[in-house]
Amino acid sequence: MAPVWWRIAWRNLWRNRRRTLITASALALGFFGAVLMVALDDGISLQLVDNGTGILTGQVQLHARGWRAEHSLYATIGGDSGTDVAALVRRVRSVPGVVGAAPRVWAGGLVSAGDRTEGVVLLGVDPAHERGVSRLLGTVVAGREPGAGAKEIAIGSELARRLGVTAGAQVVVVAPAADGSLGNDLFRVAGVFHTGLADLDGDYAVFPIGPLQALLALAPGRIHELAVALPDPWSAPAAARRIAASLGAAGAPRDVSVEPWAAFSPEIAEYVRLVDASNGLVVGIVFLFAIFGVANTSLMGTYERRREFAVVRALGVTPGGVARTVIYEGLALGVLALAAGAVITAPVLVWWHHTPLDLGWLIGDLELAGALVRPVLRVEYSAEGPLLSAAGLFLTAVLAALYPAVRAARVPPADALAGR
Repeated sequence: MAPVWWRIAWRNLWRNRRRTLITASALALGFFGAVLMVALDDGISLQLVDNGTGILTGQVQLHARGWRAEHSLYATIGGDSGTDVAALVRRVRSVPGVVGAAPRVWAGGLVSAGDRTEGVVLLGVDPAHERGVSRLLGTVVAGREPGAGAKEIAIGSELARRLGVTAGAQVVVVAPAADGSLGNDLFRVAGVFHTGLADLDGDYAVFPIGPLQALLALAPGRIHELAVALPDPWSAPAAARRIAASLGAAGAPRDVSVEPWAAFSPEIAEYVRLVDASNGLVVGIVFLFAIFGVANTSLMGTYERRREFAVVRALGVTPGGVARTVIYEGLALGVLALAAGAVITAPVLVWWHHTPLDLGWLIGDLELAGALVRPVLRVEYSAEGPLLSAAGLFLTAVLAALYPAVRAARVPPADALAGR
């Protein structure tokens, strides 16, 4: 019986082609707008996560348990005896989905040039591994990156300005060492980097890991962090679990904490959750405006067909059958609108994804939640936007048909046939 009602509903849609096309166009444009807005939000979120984790932190980090709370110089992976860094890197790199792993040493200290002294964050990296995890060394704008094993550093552009130094200058670095002494040594500024992030450019000095370990009286096997790179930042929680399981099976150092980026970049994670939560609201607002127009159009069509409904009622069709016809018309209209919306939306999404709108010339770069956001409006593909928008479209079509369906079912056959 149902196919008969579907055929009747589809036929009724085309009794007034202009009205049907206008209504379907309104729903299709609502679908287009909702999908596009969700895709833009996804693009901004992905850019925020990619920049927030790709410039320095990586997508997963390994530390001695509790290190992140205090950043203690003594809390190295493997404790006071350290670990086999090369073996740890190989083990983590062997986990499916991991594309890079870089050991790091962290400390606080002073950098002096002439009569100027600045408190800085000292970061020791292995340049060969670091390039596969972060883009920090790739942001050098003057000079070059520090050479592996050399007494050289790279400093941020703002820090270089405050110290009054350029690439090639010598600076004195002083920092508390793990043996209780005060480490100090001369280093040459190999390069100056510029990330666009105020904290990095103003407070960071990057060293080859060996010379910084020597300055801090740390053995070569003592590192504070292993940063891990993944091709997809959204896979970080699953990757962290796989890494932890792999380390446990291999008998790696105990008390190692393996955390995805959401744990050490909570501001970015909160923003992403806020955007995800707002997607449903965006779709709801778009179709809330559409529902009134669709309901009005459906009600007009129902009123014009009062005599028709009276005839079928007189022939024995139940009020539920009449209401079902109107609701089926709403669903058929939803199918038509969804097909039209998909045809309109798909090419625009593909074009906008590959040809993003760059507003950098107008407002410059932005810093949000500790991450650099370039004002490049790129849409990202996802299943959430189209599925959520399609559900909103069909819900709109059905809800808009409910009241006209009830009105149609209540048409008195005798009064309608008598013209009353």
